[in-house]
Amino acid sequence: MPKSRFGNLDAIRAGAAGRDQFARWRQERLQKMRKKGYLECVPNVKPDLSFLHHNRQEPSVTWIGHSTFLLQMGGLNIVTDPVWARRMALQKRLAPPGVELSDMPSVDLVLVSHSHYDHLHFGSLRRLRGPKRLYVPAGLKRKMAIRGFGEVHEMHWWENCTVHGVKFTFVPAQHWTRRNPWDMNNSHWGGWVMESHQGPTIYFAGDSGYFRGFEEIGRRFKIDVALMPIGAYDPEWFMAAQHVSPEEALKAYQDLKADIFVPMHYGAFKLSDDTPMEALERLEAERARLGIPQEKIFLLQHGETMRFSRGHVIDNEAKDGLD
Repeated sequence: MPKSRFGNLDAIRAGAAGRDQFARWRQERLQKMRKKGYLECVPNVKPDLSFLHHNRQEPSVTWIGHSTFLLQMGGLNIVTDPVWARRMALQKRLAPPGVELSDMPSVDLVLVSHSHYDHLHFGSLRRLRGPKRLYVPAGLKRKMAIRGFGEVHEMHWWENCTVHGVKFTFVPAQHWTRRNPWDMNNSHWGGWVMESHQGPTIYFAGDSGYFRGFEEIGRRFKIDVALMPIGAYDPEWFMAAQHVSPEEALKAYQDLKADIFVPMHYGAFKLSDDTPMEALERLEAERARLGIPQEKIFLLQHGETMRFSRGHVIDNEAKDGLD
């Protein structure tokens, strides 16, 4: 019996590149990368470990790097897309994780957006301390069980569950999955919306190309903070179906009708031809063109924590907005 295959809302075949496209990308990359540098990367700050280890009351968002966050809501410690790996394929990490694995507090829940290696690193997941109940896209549970992970819950798009008063909803994205030559799209992909009566509603987009689903998510939820990818978009003729550009990320943010935009999915790994500074420069240019107030864009540094009171940011050492 054939394995189930998952797809996108609009039948977009993201990730279905042929040999000719890969050859074109390699040729272009050799020319472009000679002119690019990675000297300016996302800085690290010393994390407030005392706060992170003892906080069970105040909502907070701490950026570990790439798409990995420590979210504190409803007395829960939640990790998204756990990746502390020092390498991605042959490329070294551009900056160390904002909080080292050995310094992480006990983790209650782990939310996985999809199974790509830069979003799910089994070694990192094993080393996280705590109960770490896993919530994963449909089709991924068996892969997790084979690797010895016990409490794993699969979710389809728009399904939800509530843990300690925090409601978690798995929402659509436009992407694809693959970890080996035989498992193309055998598990799903998506983002997560987290709602709590005592804190902000947070949307974690995972990985996505621009699609009409952002508007639907915005209709169904009142989002306070959108954690949005801005990197791995170049070359756009190749990446657009699976990764938003900085401009598309801001368009998605407007579709979502979210309050605060927090960039992610940049600055940790070389996944495509864009650099961290290019992503930020394009984000700032588009923010100015659209007239979005600077204070609506929060640039977290690796290891930095956003803290909230009644859904509003009360403390953030990163610069409000872009310079």
